[in-house]
Amino acid sequence: MSDRTSRMLAEYAAAVQWEHLPEPTVHEVKRRVLDSLGVALAAFAEPAPKAARAYAYQWPAPSGATLWGTAFTAPVEAAAFCNGVMVRYLDFNDTYLSREPLHPSDTIPALWALAEWRDLPARDFLLAVAVAYEVGVSLCDAASLRRWGWDHVNYIGVATAAAAGRLLGLPVEGIEHAISLSCVPHAAMRQTRAGELSMWKGAAAANAARNATFAALMAEAGMTGPYQPFEGEMGFFRQLLGGEGFAEGALAGLREKRPPRRILDTYIKYWPVEYHAQSAVDAALQLRAEVGDPARIASVRIATFRAAYEIIAKDPEKWEPRTRETADHSLPYIVLVALLDGRVDRGSFAPQRFTDPKVRRMLKEQTQLEEDPELTAGYPEGIPNRIEVRTHDGQVYTREVRYPRGHAKNPLTDAEVVQKFSANVADVLSESQARQVVEAVWTLENRSLRAVARAIRV
Repeated sequence: MSDRTSRMLAEYAAAVQWEHLPEPTVHEVKRRVLDSLGVALAAFAEPAPKAARAYAYQWPAPSGATLWGTAFTAPVEAAAFCNGVMVRYLDFNDTYLSREPLHPSDTIPALWALAEWRDLPARDFLLAVAVAYEVGVSLCDAASLRRWGWDHVNYIGVATAAAAGRLLGLPVEGIEHAISLSCVPHAAMRQTRAGELSMWKGAAAANAARNATFAALMAEAGMTGPYQPFEGEMGFFRQLLGGEGFAEGALAGLREKRPPRRILDTYIKYWPVEYHAQSAVDAALQLRAEVGDPARIASVRIATFRAAYEIIAKDPEKWEPRTRETADHSLPYIVLVALLDGRVDRGSFAPQRFTDPKVRRMLKEQTQLEEDPELTAGYPEGIPNRIEVRTHDGQVYTREVRYPRGHAKNPLTDAEVVQKFSANVADVLSESQARQVVEAVWTLENRSLRAVARAIRV
């Protein structure tokens, strides 16, 4: 296809072998699968997942892939989309931050649906997930899409297409066509995450992965994609990156076909909020414990870094959220609700909470936020947020956190990952079911994906 970039990505995906996967990579993939199942089931009854299922229920396919939480099987692309919306909806799945942020586990539902539908060995699925993480995380290091007005889910599409091509056993040229058929027709705009946020905020990545699944299947069927998808006259680099290419050094691991390890650089979320606010929640809850009675709070001052300011603070809508999607992407609201309630959970983003007149008044009159150049310099190596609380009697309390719980430099233990999963599924699975799922995921290479899907019916 005369495109060095698509060829390099395809050659990498085709070269990875199960026997060469590092053990820590395999284990981390299992942790992310368990985490993804948990956050998906926690979102089962939420509006966007219900809307996605309502669509899929029109297309029964007895030999298709399972809609998680149900006994219903649908065409693989519909299952990829529905399950992807569930994983992403609560903004509780994993994250990577670099030149571009990403939720790399957004690739997992589509790859699961494809592997389940084709009845492929679970170890092939695990390998494909490792490939998807390696490609997606490397692309985040290579260039910023947000800078040019495009959404990070474009990288989800490329990563899923490469991994899906590998899962289907396509030759290098076939994987190239899958990548091209995914990225050229389906460029996603950053408007998804600008201003007031809609349900699509939690569906855009699922759509990118769904499109990538379709692309891989079309490539398998013999469809060719646009030539030079990245480097061509009207390709990815010109249209989505302002004419700039990828930073070569960032892709060295792919070019040199190193065994996948980049999943170890990503972060599991401890709180159900946009990742740039994770350390702010940690700091706010520490302050709440020290201040005690929230009625003592006279004012709140938040210092953050540029990326957090631009993504979850600068828009006027973030200071008066009217949707759940805006509330969990509002740094000032997240900090304030943590200080007031002493916790951050799904209830923090219920409409009655973020529209509470007292909360609105405190956001408007008692909360300030600024970008701090020193904190900006500490990103993305860390996620630095600093919060200052002044009380009515003149006392000042300050906390700064750089590496929130779950960060690659402050990782969750296996026990904490299981605890998070168990808490997420407590309302939909019995304790016995939850234990069975945990055991199945830890030994997934010896399991059937369809059997595991049956175990998570709510």
